[in-house]
Amino acid sequence: MPPRVRVQYVCQQCGRTAAKELGRCPQCGAWNSMVGESVAPAKPRRAAPARGGGRPPQRMSDIEGDAEERLPLPIEEFSRVLGGGIVPASVVLVGGEPGIGKSTLLLQVAVEMARHGPVLYVSGEESERQIKARAQRLFDAERIPDDLFLLSETDLEVIVGHLEALQPVVAVIDSIQTVYLPALDSSAGSITQVRDCAARLQAVAKAGGAAIFLVGHVTKEGAIAGPRVLEHIVDTVLYLEGDPFHAYRLLRSVKNRFGATTEVGVFEMGAAGMSQVPNPSEAFLAERVVNAPGSAIAVTMEGTRPLLVEVQGLTSPTTFGHPRRTANGVDPNRLLLTMAVLTRRVGIRLAEQDAFVNVVGGLQVEEPAADLAIAAAVASSYWDRPLPADLVLIGEVGLSGELRAVGQLPARLREASRLGFRRAILPRSPRVDNSGIPGLQVIEARSVREALSLALPQGGATTAE
Repeated sequence: MPPRVRVQYVCQQCGRTAAKELGRCPQCGAWNSMVGESVAPAKPRRAAPARGGGRPPQRMSDIEGDAEERLPLPIEEFSRVLGGGIVPASVVLVGGEPGIGKSTLLLQVAVEMARHGPVLYVSGEESERQIKARAQRLFDAERIPDDLFLLSETDLEVIVGHLEALQPVVAVIDSIQTVYLPALDSSAGSITQVRDCAARLQAVAKAGGAAIFLVGHVTKEGAIAGPRVLEHIVDTVLYLEGDPFHAYRLLRSVKNRFGATTEVGVFEMGAAGMSQVPNPSEAFLAERVVNAPGSAIAVTMEGTRPLLVEVQGLTSPTTFGHPRRTANGVDPNRLLLTMAVLTRRVGIRLAEQDAFVNVVGGLQVEEPAADLAIAAAVASSYWDRPLPADLVLIGEVGLSGELRAVGQLPARLREASRLGFRRAILPRSPRVDNSGIPGLQVIEARSVREALSLALPQGGATTAE
């Protein structure tokens, strides 16, 4: 009698299983994410006798500690995020919103790496002709190397066969949600297929030595679709971020077994694809209007790279009972905290004002070092007085109105001095050495009130009282 096949319902967001269909997952709270999958009962197995053998453990001192040689990648911004090049036999997961440029960026990587050996670009969403047409829009016909192979396939067994036959140095799978294993009953993109396909590709990469790049779709919340174990299987997880209405894109590393997890690469989307931005600070400040009220310059750290960004603030008398608080590019909770400090500790009457804060260029600033710049931009707009054009503001704002020191301050100040800024207002801290920056006057302040009185002497000193 054949084994009875039962049906279980699996959440496509978190992997929670249930015996019956549920409208909402009790673990992650996602609606309509429970999908039925057929599960055959496991065959009983006899317990295998205990046996020895296998590779014996080795002393760490006997293992060669030489670093594995990386494949050079001409795209320096991408290479920076990976840690200095492509590691052979590694699996890299690249996620991002639809249309953000994942396929375009990886096609450029495939073209560049095909000059050093065979590269296989597998697409489950486009045909070979469509991929070639996209490549011809981005590159000249003479720039497309002969060792770039295209394959439109979703059957993972067929893809693995081509990988073993071709032995490429780099392979791109676009995307992991479109490929499937025929041995599994579930459909492509399900939690079982995504997990097992990623594990199979990892085994192929380790055995053959090819570096495999996987394209991953994201959910509405911005996380990579599929089980969380997918991010544990791969060696590196990269996110391509950016506002679809802005040209700049940030490639951020959130997991990297072969490098730092704080590095960020900056690209600009154009007609020729994703071009590198070697000096992002100049690009973010290129359209800045000098001596405009409500404009402040913050120095934020993205990995080991300091970036100067323009923070714009605007206050307007409200016509409703509850004033609006709109944040674009900054954490809304940090904005509310900063405005509460301005109201209680500085004396600015923001309860009667709508407040809007925007980071120019579509950059998302998460670190609290931009608090002081946010406070200065809002105060500058409220008092209708511009901040000095050569001033940068760095510091975290506390609930008591004090300024707290931030990390990597010398690197921030050097970048500000290099771009022509001559003054910087910082938190006063005995633990930080602010000297040694040529051409930059460091002004220390203990509180937000003091910092605003130094940055806006005519407006802050009188109106704040």
